[in-house]
Amino acid sequence: MRWLVGWSSTATGATGPGAPGTGSYGGYGGPEVYAGEDGGRIGHDGETLHPVGSQLLWGDPDPLWAVGDWRPDEIRVVRADAQTRVAVLGTCGATDEQLRVGLFAARGGALRHLTAWPGSYTAIVQVGRRITVCGDLAGARPVFHTPWAGGTAYATAALPLADLIEANLDFGHLAALLAAPDVPAAVHDSTPYDGVRRIPPGHALILRAGAREIAGYEQVASLAVAAAPVDPDSAVDAVRDALVEAVRARLSAPRHVPDIDPGPVPGMGPAARRAARGMPVPGIGADLSGGPASTTLALLAAGLPGMPGTVLGHGTGAGERLLAVTFNDLAVGGHEAELERAGTLASNPRLHHVVVPGGEETLPYADLDGPLTDEPGASLVTAARHRARLAAGSADHFTGYGARQVLDAHPARLADLLMDRKRRHLVRPVAALTKADGSVLVPARVYGAARRLARTPYRTGVESLADRLLHRRFDDLQTAAGAVGASLAALVWGGPGPAARWLTGEALAEVSVRLQGTAHRAGVGPGQRPGDYRARAALARHAADLRILEQAAEIRSQRLHAPFLDNQVVRACRALPETLRVQPGARAAILRTVLKGSGVADLPPGWGAPSQASTAAAARAGLRMAADPLLALFDAPLLAEAGLVEARVVRKALRGAAAGEPLPLDGLADLVSLELWLRRLLARRGTCWTGTPGRARAVPAGIAPQRRAVSSGG
Repeated sequence: MRWLVGWSSTATGATGPGAPGTGSYGGYGGPEVYAGEDGGRIGHDGETLHPVGSQLLWGDPDPLWAVGDWRPDEIRVVRADAQTRVAVLGTCGATDEQLRVGLFAARGGALRHLTAWPGSYTAIVQVGRRITVCGDLAGARPVFHTPWAGGTAYATAALPLADLIEANLDFGHLAALLAAPDVPAAVHDSTPYDGVRRIPPGHALILRAGAREIAGYEQVASLAVAAAPVDPDSAVDAVRDALVEAVRARLSAPRHVPDIDPGPVPGMGPAARRAARGMPVPGIGADLSGGPASTTLALLAAGLPGMPGTVLGHGTGAGERLLAVTFNDLAVGGHEAELERAGTLASNPRLHHVVVPGGEETLPYADLDGPLTDEPGASLVTAARHRARLAAGSADHFTGYGARQVLDAHPARLADLLMDRKRRHLVRPVAALTKADGSVLVPARVYGAARRLARTPYRTGVESLADRLLHRRFDDLQTAAGAVGASLAALVWGGPGPAARWLTGEALAEVSVRLQGTAHRAGVGPGQRPGDYRARAALARHAADLRILEQAAEIRSQRLHAPFLDNQVVRACRALPETLRVQPGARAAILRTVLKGSGVADLPPGWGAPSQASTAAAARAGLRMAADPLLALFDAPLLAEAGLVEARVVRKALRGAAAGEPLPLDGLADLVSLELWLRRLLARRGTCWTGTPGRARAVPAGIAPQRRAVSSGG
């Protein structure tokens, strides 16, 4: 893991026990601390408080550290003077002069300039005692904050802040993750750690001498005025330009060679030896599943100038070929057509194709051991599956994650078309659903659901969801099968999650209270159309899960790159007209145009066709294989100790799913992942800080619920 962490205090630079801003750990108890000379805080034991394994970017009175295995080129600090500077951490395509111009713009209050460079990065600006930390639009690089020592501590990971304040678990947040994961109002700005907050995507955290403010830097579509008409061709050209710049930013970065191979192993070649030791191949590579997203990135990376292949002098190809990795699931079939297309695409002389076979050992739930991640996520049960693929990849590896969320149309966008009086554009998507279902009643059902959503206020939609959770009404979850059922279930402001049916009544009531509190808050509302709102929420959830997957399946010395989640790519995709993106096959058509505009026109037949194979088959096979370990996991689960589930109910669901009952497998993945995460968190003995009294860490008392919104009325 890599993160940045710092704080803004009320101190003005004085040090010593009587300095301004001293006090307890943000009101959470603990001994007093005061400012140190190197940007840390000094406790009564005389130790300096600073993150473990960190490098100081700037010091007192508002220090900033970079923690983890950052590459030298991933950390850049540009200074205008002693009190005005900007730090950029990650892959950023801006030159030093552009960073300086952005710094001057941010000094005047213009934050959007800091988020408009190609790449994926976090920008932090210090102007005097004002600190600005910009999150990204997708949510893949979040920013967290918490009150501490009379000021505010912030980080790009929640666990370091939880260690700092010895935070307990926020069980209301955990219940909301299971009951309503796609509804931002349920989670709001909370995290799994009580007292640690996150800023929403598209916002920045502004600190002035310890006082905090959260400001948005992106315009939001209005409910009152329809969006200005956009030419589809120019919008697709903008997507192409943004993707090309995102890929070029990665290619122009310095190449990195992983740790030197310590020597041969009898019976193993260099590639197998690297994979066995968890070492990626030097250079740049990409996933090549045969789908449109991975194909687009692989062909763009292979075709752009800049020698995208292996590092000169390391391996074959001498810097001319890009490593393309295809995962072949031998345990569960159904991807034969995509594999054939991937083989055809890999005949490109600029690609070096590697096929990674995956047997039963790579099925979901096959490996329940893994590292502790910053937050829980459903990808914990599939981390071993992804790690097997990534172990054969390169030091810099392109992935197509996020393409579906930024390019496809969420079903709720049909309501947006009705609000804009563009009914005729509903004909093709509704006709496609009718063809998939075979029922003549589909058009009336879909149109009626879209019309109801277009006429339902946001507050009413949230209150309706709260009532459904409170009274355990999940009947429609049983019938939401197929494309039509999923579309009808999505034509609401928010619906219950797939794991909601297995939660206890108290946990559902907790989430219901959270939703009602949001709905009755003054000035509540997303300020967006329902389709745009649901699409942004889906993107944020996907980006958060990708962040957890990257931590759970991390390969040493490897960087995963997801250009579709870059700010500029997200902006370009959001500018696509809804009338274009709601059409069947829109994502493949857009990416085909992107490749054609970049000089790639020879694509295999059937490219872009939706895959007939489903991840549900692999999940069910994994459940059957791991039935006994999973049942043992829920003999005495921590989730039951926290009051979120009943162990016998979950065990019954696991046995039923393994036997083939039509249960929501995504919900079971959420439950298992959260249980695994809790066990790893409580088994942890280390901490992210040195110098804290007793080596303070998060959740020091284990599972100990402190309060309930149901009982407290909060």
